[in-house]
Amino acid sequence: MVFDMKKILLLSNLILLSSFCPAVHAECVQDQTGGGEIVGTLVGAALGGLVGSQFGGGTGNKIAIGAGVLAGGFLGNKIGKSLDCQDQQYHYDTTQNALETEKTGQTSTWTNPDTGHSGDITPTRTYTLEGQPCRDFTQTIYVDGVDEEINGSACRQEDGSWKPVS
Repeated sequence: MVFDMKKILLLSNLILLSSFCPAVHAECVQDQTGGGEIVGTLVGAALGGLVGSQFGGGTGNKIAIGAGVLAGGFLGNKIGKSLDCQDQQYHYDTTQNALETEKTGQTSTWTNPDTGHSGDITPTRTYTLEGQPCRDFTQTIYVDGVDEEINGSACRQEDGSWKPVS
């Protein structure tokens, strides 16, 4: 089985940005000098290391972890730099609303008129996991004429928010 490490890391970073957007947004409001880049780099590196740890064994595993940390940090920084605070808020709000209210197959979109960045999310399946409502989804982010499509899953938490599970 061949894994596309870039797609895995991008998925992880985008889902994590959705999940922790309020924290990232608060950081952006307090520090307009690159808070999103710092958070994106750190989160990306952590997730990259986690993803890398799933590959190989022994020395190969350590190399995969190192490569994952570097690639994740780079992609996380790029995403944190590309999506400003308002983009991240639009993304978070639309994702939460779509997972909570949209029918399977129904697409929700967001656009930041100031940056031109946009995205959409489509729930593709609804199910229950360990007693929690969960949904699979497809999400596309459009930044500076480049789009990335990802697939993921999220489950509703006790507080009503949706948190990524993959």
